Amino acid sequence: MKTILVHGVPDTPAMWQPLIDALGSDISADLSAPALPGFMSPVPPGFDCTKEAYVDWLISQIEAAGEPVNLVGHDWGALLVVRAASLRPDLVRSWAVANALPERSYKWHQTARIWQTPLLGEMFMALTGKDRLARSLASAGMPEALARHEADHWSPHMRKAILQLYRSAKNIAEEWTGDLHKLPGRGLVFWGDDDPFVPVEAAERFCAETNTPLHRNASTGHWSVVEKAPEFAALLQAHWKS
Repeated sequence: MKTILVHGVPDTPAMWQPLIDALGSDISADLSAPALPGFMSPVPPGFDCTKEAYVDWLISQIEAAGEPVNLVGHDWGALLVVRAASLRPDLVRSWAVANALPERSYKWHQTARIWQTPLLGEMFMALTGKDRLARSLASAGMPEALARHEADHWSPHMRKAILQLYRSAKNIAEEWTGDLHKLPGRGLVFWGDDDPFVPVEAAERFCAETNTPLHRNASTGHWSVVEKAPEFAALLQAHWKS
């Protein structure tokens, strides 16, 4: 039973370590947590860092598994998981996402809108150093050691990839919601109620439309999968066995 964990922005696969530890060694042997292209190494030649390119990349990761997989995504990883599962439900055994998803009424948060604006986005990136990023991640609920690790990977190629990704996604609410009816039935949504980027109401609307269970966590922010790793692990184990 192969499982692919897909991280978001501005993260690396290291963000999944608390969840992997909570899942235990019996399950972790079948887990894969690839890095989004351009996030831990320079962007591969010919890869344009658009949302469609990242979806194609994820589908290629699933195809390489050789069998239907369990998908788990957080933040942008959640958006990619939902889109890939909508386009290729035949490749997906189950899916679970946290604190982001394509939803028709959702409007991008302020930082996303800044990144989507030419010149302003570049200036914002230039003013966001590693120390500032580490403090921001820690204030949002990420353990300080993990926040520091993630911030250490805040590189020019990651920043460029993020800008290109967000600028390709201005109209994602329209472009990625038309195929939600094709989602496999075995889905799960996990949420931190205090998320400053995507309000829980967006998750409620999405789950009502797709008939997907929503698991809310009070006093928990955007990195709910880190803050509530044992709870998320227990839900995933039951989800995969169901």
